[in-house]
Amino acid sequence: MGVKLGILGLGTVGTGTVQLLQDLNGRHPLLREIEIHRVGVRSPQLPRAVELAKNVLSTDLEAIVNDPAVDIVVELIGGLEPARSLILKAIENGKHIVTANKAAIARFGDEIFTAANKAGVYVMLEAAVGGGIPVIQPLKQSLSVNRIHTVTGIVNGTTNYILTRMQTEGSNFSDVLADAQKLGYAEADPTADVDGLDAADKIAILASLAFGGRIKLQDVYSEGIRQVSKTDIAYAEKLGFVIKLLAIAKTLTPSPSSPSSTPPLSLRVHPTLLPKEHPLASINGVYNAILVEGEPLKQVMFFGPGAGAGATASAVSSDILNLVAALKTSTANPNPLLSCAHQDYCQIVPMAELITRFYARFLTKDQPGVIGKLGTCFGTYGVSLESIVQTGFQGELAEIVVVTHDVREGNFRQALAEIHTLEAIDSIPSLLRVL
Repeated sequence: MGVKLGILGLGTVGTGTVQLLQDLNGRHPLLREIEIHRVGVRSPQLPRAVELAKNVLSTDLEAIVNDPAVDIVVELIGGLEPARSLILKAIENGKHIVTANKAAIARFGDEIFTAANKAGVYVMLEAAVGGGIPVIQPLKQSLSVNRIHTVTGIVNGTTNYILTRMQTEGSNFSDVLADAQKLGYAEADPTADVDGLDAADKIAILASLAFGGRIKLQDVYSEGIRQVSKTDIAYAEKLGFVIKLLAIAKTLTPSPSSPSSTPPLSLRVHPTLLPKEHPLASINGVYNAILVEGEPLKQVMFFGPGAGAGATASAVSSDILNLVAALKTSTANPNPLLSCAHQDYCQIVPMAELITRFYARFLTKDQPGVIGKLGTCFGTYGVSLESIVQTGFQGELAEIVVVTHDVREGNFRQALAEIHTLEAIDSIPSLLRVL
C-alpha cells in the first residue's frame, strides 16, 4: 500500500517537490511508494508547470488535513497562519508533517512539537534551514554523538549576495539592495532578510537541535546589515577581514547553579568581521554554509544553495522519503533520531556578557589629543585596544578606526556611552563585532 501525501501549497517549492516526486528515473526506489493524493491550492484554474488529475487539486486545505486517507501532510504555504493551525490539526488527526516553514517552527515549535510527541507523529523540517543543504538530519543523527560547542552559519542568501557585491564592487548597501530586488534575490519588503530576522529564525532551529533544548525566539539577538557601509568593507579588507552576516550559537561555561540541563548559550545574528582564512569567509553570493564545531569531530561544514525550487524540493522530498522508510518499518515507539523530544529550555546569556572583539569607526573634530581621550575612556572600562589609527578625513571630520582585543560587551558599551559625551566626538557610524 502506498503512502499518501496531502500537499498544502503549489507555489515555487510545492511545484518543485511535485516535479521531483513525479520524475522517478534514477531516484531512490522508495519514492515509488508515494502517492500524491491531494494538493491544496488557492486558485485551481491557474496554469501549472505540473500535471495533476483534477480531483487531486482542492481549495479546501482543512479538508486535506482532515482526510483519513492522507498519511503525511506537506506544508508549503509558508507564513504563520493558517500554516500553524493546519499543522496542529493534521497532528491531531495523527498525520506526520513535512514543512519548509522556518517562521512557524521558530515561533510555534513548542506547541507543534509538544502536540507531535503526544500524538506519536514526526515533524520533519530539513527544508526550513539552508534550502537544499542537508543539516537538520545530520544534527539529529550523524553528529548526535558529538559534544557540539558552536554552530556558525551564513544562512541568508539575500544578505550574503548584498555583502558580496558590496565587497567586490565597492558599492553602497542601498544600490545593491535595489539591484537585488530587481533580480529577484530580495523581496519588495526586504526587512526579514536585511534586518537579520530570517537568520534568527534559522539559528533558533539549529541551536535547538544542536544543543538539545527549546529556544524562545525573542531570546535571539538580531542585528542586520543596513549599517554596514562600503567604507567599513574597505577597512575590513585592509585589516585582513571580510564582513558576513553570521548566525551564531555557542555554548558557554555552565554555571554550577544553573537549573537547566542544557548548557548556557550565546545566541545571536549580526554582521561580523571574519578573518579571510576562516572557512566561511569564502562563501559568496546567494550560497549558504553552516559550520558545526564539536568533540571529537572538530569541524564539519555544510555548503550549498540556500534557496530555490530544486534545492528546497530536494530537502522536502528527503524528509518525505525518511518518513516513508519509517512508516514501512513502523514500531509502537517513534524513532528518537527522527523526532524532537527535548523539553527543557536553553539558558540564553545576555549580550552584555558576551566576550568578543569589536571594530568601531569614529568621526571626530580635528583636535589634538582625541586619540588619547578615546584610549583613556576605553582603559577606564577595561577595554584593551589592538589598534587605534586615524585613517583620514571625511570633510572636516577626522576618521578614527579602533579594533579591540577580547572584551566583555557590557564593558565596551559603557565605554562607548562615555565616549559619546566627549565634545570632540561627532558620531560613531559603525560598530561591528570581530570573530
